[in-house]
Amino acid sequence: MNRPVEAPAVALSGAEAVVEMLKAHGVEVIFGLCGDTSLPLYDALARLGSIRHVLTRDERHAAYMADGYARLSGKVGVCEGPSGGGATYILPGLVEANESSIPILAINTDVSVSSRNRFTLTELDQRALMKPLTKWNAVLDRSVDIPRTFRKAFEAMTTGRPGAAHIALPFDVQNGQVERADVWADPTLGSFPSRRVAPDAAMVELASRLLRKAKSPLFICGGGVVLAGAESELMTLAEKLAAPVATTISGKGSIDERCAQSVGVVGSNGGTPETRAVVDAADVVVFVGCRAGSVTTERWRHPAAGKARIIHIDVDPAVPGTNYQVDVPLIGDARLCLAALNEALEGYQREGDLSFVDQQKRAKFEKFDALANSADTPIKPERVVSSLSQCLDRDAIVVADPGTPCPYFSAYYVVRGTGRRYFSNRAHGALGYAAAAAMGAHVARPQVKTVAVMGDGSFGMCVGELETAVRLKLPITFVVISNAVYGWIKAGQKTGYQQRYFSVDFGVTDHAKVAEGFGVRSWRVTQPGQLNEVLGKALAAGEPTLVDVVCQPLHEARAPVSEWVA
Repeated sequence: MNRPVEAPAVALSGAEAVVEMLKAHGVEVIFGLCGDTSLPLYDALARLGSIRHVLTRDERHAAYMADGYARLSGKVGVCEGPSGGGATYILPGLVEANESSIPILAINTDVSVSSRNRFTLTELDQRALMKPLTKWNAVLDRSVDIPRTFRKAFEAMTTGRPGAAHIALPFDVQNGQVERADVWADPTLGSFPSRRVAPDAAMVELASRLLRKAKSPLFICGGGVVLAGAESELMTLAEKLAAPVATTISGKGSIDERCAQSVGVVGSNGGTPETRAVVDAADVVVFVGCRAGSVTTERWRHPAAGKARIIHIDVDPAVPGTNYQVDVPLIGDARLCLAALNEALEGYQREGDLSFVDQQKRAKFEKFDALANSADTPIKPERVVSSLSQCLDRDAIVVADPGTPCPYFSAYYVVRGTGRRYFSNRAHGALGYAAAAAMGAHVARPQVKTVAVMGDGSFGMCVGELETAVRLKLPITFVVISNAVYGWIKAGQKTGYQQRYFSVDFGVTDHAKVAEGFGVRSWRVTQPGQLNEVLGKALAAGEPTLVDVVCQPLHEARAPVSEWVA
């Protein structure tokens, strides 16, 4: 029997329109946590399928997962949470991503528009809360505004300097109607950078002239190189100029760190006296996708003001000239700027000598190797870096939490190849980032091994997400550098405050036993000779694993930084 053909509905609910707008921008996964104001959105996600939802144990880690996902996928990361506390909890991840130029969209559902200003439970001013912490934000008042609001959010996140966006989605707005014809999008805005900007040709010519005259040029590359996918253009230009390439922590992956051009990380968190010496020897410094902030330049002392000529490449016109007098600003996408310089220097080949860079790297790693091979207990942090480097293949992803792991891994973990293989949250450096960001990274790139390295201070802030890893069977290895202290701060108290240690030590925890309670296969390592064997088993297990390493506190170890900076 013939049945009448049903015409598609001409209207969607607001929640359905949100899901369809996300799908239209190529969103495949959302990280988040349920709440009563989110019920219509969750029902739409369940009914409309296709978008995977990763349930997290709190909203902060949902944002960190979205951040890690975006860094590895090149797509906008999306996180969500309910009103009230859900908005305040998601905030740390938003501000970290925004300052790191990572596009993540946070959707916090909200109390109904009709319930505003009536002392409604969980009501707060999400617009005012999020405005200073995001690149773009909005509070929806009408269902019909959903399509254009989401289009604007994706455009803001992925054009110019990428950044975070936030949308508040009231309960009644989720239940209102949206015309199906209004639900459309430009899918290219779901990836970043979506609309690249080329530099001014006159500025390119000035920069090329300065580079031709340079005797000791140096590149200092920030995260902008990796974000723009400019690694090939960078290497071509560096080879033409026979110039060394240094990076910030976020810039690791701009260059294969095994090659002759590579200096490694510079600055006060991951730099060493040897890398500083390379910076000080330069007569022309080219900052690429780098804000030349306090850490990278050791509070603007390396390079010293006026000692080197400065070429500054950045997509944000507000960056060049902020911290250094710039000889040539190149405003534009890092890949297009470097490509333009390569074209301007077509046929040019500087005869340079990289022996000084090699000499400094050898000196740096001779010191490191002596400590990495030590059989002392507690285990030295250098030994952890060395063992993990030996056990991981070149395609592995390492996510380092701030505190003890960041300076050691940034300085001595050698990235083999280019692209995003190592990262840390360097904008604000909040503890507890690595575990969740590693989960997001694994969702984006499940075919490679992902490792999260954290201190025990960080472990205490993210332990709940071990349940997420077990529930989703994520084969991530968590490494805890265990020393029962906020080591980075204690090291600063040792160096800058005559060892007046105050409120930085806490109790010893057996993190392996805690992890076992969540169902994570775990080991506790107290002897250096056990490290390689245990790490090998953990990395090969094909399930969530944790290795708790009893380590020497940072304030007792040789710190890899060149100077503690207040």
